[in-house]
Amino acid sequence: MVDATQIQEHAEVVGSDGAHVGTVDHVDKGEIKLTKTDADAGGLHHYIPLDFVRVVERGKVRLDRPAEQVRREWSTS
Repeated sequence: MVDATQIQEHAEVVGSDGAHVGTVDHVDKGEIKLTKTDADAGGLHHYIPLDFVRVVERGKVRLDRPAEQVRREWSTS
């Protein structure tokens, strides 16, 4: 698992396909909380398990699965 302290607020989150997933609000309790103001958020906070993170590089959080799959698996609570 990636070191959660490497994940910065407002970092872009992208799928393994390079597609935009969201923007980091903060990390808490083993999850990344995405901002609800992101264009793809639909006005809701979404949560992604830290287990989905492959690497944090150049200010981006890169996930281990494609963006569309992440959207099917994220939670809103």
